[in-house]
Amino acid sequence: MSIVDVFAGLWASSGLSQLFVADGWKNLIMIIVALVFLFLAIHPKFRFEPLLLVPIAFGILLANMPSTGLMADPAGLMDTSNVVEGAHWYNDGVLRLIYAGVKSSIFPCLIFLGIGAMTDFGPLLANPISLLLGAAAQLGIYVAFMIAISIGKITGGAVAFTAGEAAAIGIIGGADGPTAILTASKLAPQLLAPIALAAYSYMALIPLIQPPIMKLLTTKKEREVEMKQLRNVSKVEKIIFPIVVFIIVALLIPDAASLVGFLMLGNLFKECGVTDRLSDTAQNSLTNIVTIMLGTTVGATANGQDFIQVKTILIVVLGLVAFSFSTAGGVLLGKLLYLITGGKINPLIGSAGVSAVPMAARVSQVEGRKYNPKNFLLMHAMGPNVAGVIGSAVAAGFMLLMFNH
Repeated sequence: MSIVDVFAGLWASSGLSQLFVADGWKNLIMIIVALVFLFLAIHPKFRFEPLLLVPIAFGILLANMPSTGLMADPAGLMDTSNVVEGAHWYNDGVLRLIYAGVKSSIFPCLIFLGIGAMTDFGPLLANPISLLLGAAAQLGIYVAFMIAISIGKITGGAVAFTAGEAAAIGIIGGADGPTAILTASKLAPQLLAPIALAAYSYMALIPLIQPPIMKLLTTKKEREVEMKQLRNVSKVEKIIFPIVVFIIVALLIPDAASLVGFLMLGNLFKECGVTDRLSDTAQNSLTNIVTIMLGTTVGATANGQDFIQVKTILIVVLGLVAFSFSTAGGVLLGKLLYLITGGKINPLIGSAGVSAVPMAARVSQVEGRKYNPKNFLLMHAMGPNVAGVIGSAVAAGFMLLMFNH
């Protein structure tokens, strides 16, 4: 064998050669997308939710390295229609094995446990009107659902989504990754990858997406409104709240019980005063571990060979539409409440009604301070923000109730 043959063999077996054949350009595009995400997450000028965007971006990078087999599924762990004879579950790629936690909804529920342990429902209890803002910020879910249902007619059937698929796509508008994952895994498992990636990417990019919408829909006078300090909420109220909410939601919408249940269990750990160790674990160690595994494997589902197609691109676009309408829905109801209360409510807190905690509330705070340095909207925005967590889970439960047959 000549030296030329040796080098030719090395080249043919390398991942680099795979980027320049057939559909290798698709992997190359996703690698570039991953690098852009890493830049947005790490660069001091941006730092868009690095705890989410870094693992997602690196997961995209891992999945698009040709011939690595990190998401290989010869045992049919995720798709039993493509099982390789003689393959066992441990033959699957390491990321595919971890991804089972996403597919089975274990990770989303554990993330909700951590979110509950980190959440203070005090602002919501102190200002119950926040619940309306959280509900209004679910508008994008239903707008995206209607658009997705209509695409089949618009395209003459060339591209079409079933009612279940449309519902799963719409949930992206809740800006809640775990909820989007759980809904998609039950209503549209074949679309789980793009739905999960879109949901988490838009959550991370909240500081980029929301401010223009908030500015467009509000006046300078409205953005300058200072809100009064919230009342103190008693410990008893905070303990009773998660128990009562879970019982009501589970009885009315059983399909929402898993997410709302874990959310309220985590919150009870935090508020009851006798489970500090459990609360600390849920808030820190458990949430950090699950975030690493969930973020990385969600990113790893974006393999260019499967990801770059018309249907996937439509899902990403519809996700942005859903997210935008949800933000607008919260802000517009905030404007209405501004008028009803005689200017006592700053409409900017309405944008925090999406479920991304506490990112959306921080955006309301930052935008409010731009127009009035004395403004402190964070705690007021946390009311709609935590209401949005409950609202998106309830909306997902409703969709599952309607279409999970």
